[in-house]
Amino acid sequence: MSAVNPIEDKSDYAKQRLSPASVSEVEWQTRVDLAAAYRLVHYYGWTSQVYNHITARIPGTEELLINPFGHAYDEIRPDNLVKIDIEGNKLDDNPYPINLAGYTIHSAIHSARSDLQCVLHTHSQNATAICCLEEGFIPLTQMGCMFHDRIGTHEFEGIALDLAEREVIVRDLGTDKHTMLLFNHGILICGQSIAHAVTRLYHFEDCAGVQLKAMAAVAGGATLKRPDPDVVIKTRNQFESGAAQGGADVLLPEWPAYLRMLDRVDPGWRGAG
Repeated sequence: MSAVNPIEDKSDYAKQRLSPASVSEVEWQTRVDLAAAYRLVHYYGWTSQVYNHITARIPGTEELLINPFGHAYDEIRPDNLVKIDIEGNKLDDNPYPINLAGYTIHSAIHSARSDLQCVLHTHSQNATAICCLEEGFIPLTQMGCMFHDRIGTHEFEGIALDLAEREVIVRDLGTDKHTMLLFNHGILICGQSIAHAVTRLYHFEDCAGVQLKAMAAVAGGATLKRPDPDVVIKTRNQFESGAAQGGADVLLPEWPAYLRMLDRVDPGWRGAG
């Protein structure tokens, strides 16, 4: 008898149990946005097979959502995300496991920073390359300015299996930063919403690629042009105040555009309902 794929074997679970009518409106919207985040990370090629995580707090609760371990990111739907508490314990009867080892980093941030709804961790190539440089990220471009003085750093301690590391992670991120270079590991980007975290990852990955190309040109004899420090701070403040999106009818106009794109790419990604 051939082996049964455990994901296929349980494929009807979420559709039978979860729908917009079976959970609160705010939970379902969080599920939709988080599933979109996973799909977008897959779309842009920032995945590490079935590993890494994007977690989100359901607003008004201490409940979190996380990916079912073993699913590819393009298999994530609102109705197969797993609901857990801050320690990683399941709060529903979803049959899929979660990667507890990988949850160490996320539990640290969610416990310490109630202002951050979403915690996103990837090993995307440009960002991870920056995490292998002693000088780290340099805000060389307009979009890069949004990260000025908003990046913490964390030294590599091996695979994050030791819960004691959470205290150091919290200390290294601090209280006013939303991004952290996990040296020799990968990138951690957080947001006050799922949309903020995903769009920040897009900009960081893009700006990291520009930095790497510029540094390669410097190695070939070119001179690195850095923007004026006062202008960097001014530009960051324009992003944080919302002035950079002036004229838009929503704070992050790229987010609804992303959702429309996902509807075109895979009309069934929203799952049940």
